[in-house]
Amino acid sequence: MLLSTSSYYCPTKTILGNGCYRQIPELLADFSASKVLLVVDPALAETGYVKDIREMLTQRCVTFETFTDIEPDPGAHSVADALEISGKLEAELVLAIGGGSTIDVAKAVAIVSTNGGRIHDYEGIEKFSIDPLPLIAMPTTAGTGSEVSGSCVITDKERGTKMSIRHPRLNPARVALLDPQALQSLPPHVASHSGLDAFVHAFESYISRNSNPFSDAVTLHAIRMISHNLRQHVANPANTEAALEMLCGSALAGMAFGQTGLGNVHCMARFIGARYHISHGLSNALCLPVVAQFNMISSPERYRDVAQAMGCNIENLSLMEAANAAVAAITELCHDLGIPSHLSEIGVKEEDIPELAKLCIGAGYNKWNPRLTSEKDFVALFKEAL
Repeated sequence: MLLSTSSYYCPTKTILGNGCYRQIPELLADFSASKVLLVVDPALAETGYVKDIREMLTQRCVTFETFTDIEPDPGAHSVADALEISGKLEAELVLAIGGGSTIDVAKAVAIVSTNGGRIHDYEGIEKFSIDPLPLIAMPTTAGTGSEVSGSCVITDKERGTKMSIRHPRLNPARVALLDPQALQSLPPHVASHSGLDAFVHAFESYISRNSNPFSDAVTLHAIRMISHNLRQHVANPANTEAALEMLCGSALAGMAFGQTGLGNVHCMARFIGARYHISHGLSNALCLPVVAQFNMISSPERYRDVAQAMGCNIENLSLMEAANAAVAAITELCHDLGIPSHLSEIGVKEEDIPELAKLCIGAGYNKWNPRLTSEKDFVALFKEAL
């Protein structure tokens, strides 16, 4: 599906395994960092492993301050507050422990710390050129892949929009710690929504018009890992094998989607989440089955690959039958994880659809989505999902 010249790049060192967070002191020594801003999801501040990390920092005479004032879809004010603490500390490194929101705040602080100004100044693609502060990220959900992706998303509440700050080389964390211990306390709905977010990253990246052989390799394997382990992970977050597989699948998808772009699922979910204050993962999951069906005719060969990766038996199926098997498997996955079947169940109103469709067409996802989509198509997609 390669349209023109393309590239693939991942600058993040990834360390994975049960208890790998204990390598943090040695990693700080590698960066010669003695002053650290610790950005932690507020729900995790008193967990055992976070306490262990604080104790390790204290024992190594590392000066640190902790910032926990992080909300879902974090706003620019959170970045400003964390930046003030970081500046007073004269932090040399940022250590993030949390989900995508936490890691995105940490990324934003690292960027502004060295580039100056406000995070608003860097909305868009490659709007900064100075290396951010080094960032070590430990994800506590298997969802966004923010630890390895080249983007972070911060909400500008004054404008009512989400700012995407993208730089494939400078935005990813320098080190990612994929430790299944960090996922053991996840509520089932969080594990479900974040896991489907990771699946959508992998799926939309694989069928993207901008995919390439390198991104294909990681996203197809991510689809395989996530679809084979997500149900078990939601059923029991203490299942360390499933949790590690999910963390790896999420990270693999994160290594690709910032370079390939995403598609209509993310496009529609972006505006649903902002308007109705629905989590990003749930917004994606609600749109996924309808968009998967819509896009299928544009790349049935890729859908056949997805069906096979998800464990479907396609041996005696025609190409279109195999492609439809992928759509069925995706729909079944959402159903098994308790995702509502209709957008109306989370408050979407039919009278809002024309405006949502107009926002979608203005967002420009046709450069990545495999099937050309008009404003009329978006109206139809929203109505079908309603």
